[in-house]
Amino acid sequence: MSDAISRFSAVAGQYDAARPRPPEDLIELITQWSGVARPDVVDLGAGTGLSALAWAGRAAAVTAVEPSPGMRAVAERRIAGSATGSGTRFALVDATAEATGLPDRCADVITASQAMHWFDPDRALPEIARLLRNGGVLAAYDCDWPPCIDWETDAAWDRVARLVDEEQARRGLAALHRGKDHLARIQRSGLFRHAELIAVHGREQGDAGRLVAVALSAIAHAGEFLADGCTEEELGIAALRDVASRRLSRARTWWWTYRVHLAVR
Repeated sequence: MSDAISRFSAVAGQYDAARPRPPEDLIELITQWSGVARPDVVDLGAGTGLSALAWAGRAAAVTAVEPSPGMRAVAERRIAGSATGSGTRFALVDATAEATGLPDRCADVITASQAMHWFDPDRALPEIARLLRNGGVLAAYDCDWPPCIDWETDAAWDRVARLVDEEQARRGLAALHRGKDHLARIQRSGLFRHAELIAVHGREQGDAGRLVAVALSAIAHAGEFLADGCTEEELGIAALRDVASRRLSRARTWWWTYRVHLAVR
């Protein structure tokens, strides 16, 4: 988790402004699976609070667990400004998914939004199992990159991802995380009675500036390579800006696909 802490602390504000918000249908689905009308929720790797605040007015209590000081500071401001009057109690904890410090069986729902791939599964999954009540639900979800807008913006994004991957290989850098094959790891753990993978869709509005900002936050190493001397032309980002300025001169609908890993304790 340490790599994620350092990677995201310095870009917390940009992350918060650009990243998608979990769709309402996703929160309804997780609630239905839990069988609890207003569940107690623990959100692991809560980042800037986007995923925790999706539960405002829907959960009895939400504990957002986030080890990055920069992300946690944004989450604290976001929760203070948005959660008042929701009827949901919010708490923000400085801890990791592997060692939350929370009491046994304190959660009906545990979520990990865009975060599970940063965890050490051999330590995080037993911790999640410890926190969940009997019948409690783990929901680890990630959105597909990029959002579906049109073919030209998608193609420009894919070119950036390919060029960044080539630069990563040229520098001999290892992958930042273990990938997102969460279902197999959850099933192998033997800690959950049932697990499955489904898809949930959502949509938002976005313009050219937001698309580039999302790309820089989502495509691993892109921002670091720019800071370390690569040019936007070399990484395809200049071309992405050009396409986005033509195709997204005004805000258009972005279609998101979320891959949701559900597991029952």
